[in-house]
Amino acid sequence: MKTLQKTILTLAISLSTTYTFAQTAYEKAMMPKVQTIEMPKPNPDDYTAQANDFARIGDKEKTLWQPYYYAAFSILKKGRTLMQQNQIAQLDEVAKEAQNYIDKAEALSPNNAEIYILKKMNHGLKMMVNPMERYQTEGLAAQNALAEAKKLDPENPRITIMEAEDLYFTPEQFGGSKTKGIELFKKALEQFKTYKIKSSLDPNWGQGEANYFISQAK
Repeated sequence: MKTLQKTILTLAISLSTTYTFAQTAYEKAMMPKVQTIEMPKPNPDDYTAQANDFARIGDKEKTLWQPYYYAAFSILKKGRTLMQQNQIAQLDEVAKEAQNYIDKAEALSPNNAEIYILKKMNHGLKMMVNPMERYQTEGLAAQNALAEAKKLDPENPRITIMEAEDLYFTPEQFGGSKTKGIELFKKALEQFKTYKIKSSLDPNWGQGEANYFISQAK
């Protein structure tokens, strides 16, 4: 009996050590990339390379949603960069690529507010190809995705940042307001002070953007 107990204990310690090592290896692969996720890239294709790095980690781990989340987020940042460069014709293809990663993340973590925020961003990207024609489809889909995120996690500061962006960039004749947008960016910064992420690898971006727009207003 003592021999059996010793064998079970040895096996348990071995499995625990292996699990800890696997988690540590995963964190070591992810953490440097997550910590620099908000840094702008000089070339839009650099975001594709970043997404590929995250996707490879996701394909290896198979059960964790964060790598695919960050792969999608990287592609969305590529899309926003292309939009700023007025390369609108590429946005549909970029959105398709982002959606692929969003779907993979959602399959691993349903009813996740962070993933609904990505959906909001992706619908918004597709809308910008032709805002007048696509508002009734992509624009409303973006609003619905954000509303779902708010139901799931109402104090999430990234939701407030999405709302701030919408107000800030929408022309006043269509209900936008730079002043109210800045107020929401300030609200997001207050939310960041108390909002707790579940792990060190969960999304925590947005403070840099909020600070930037507030500084521009000054």
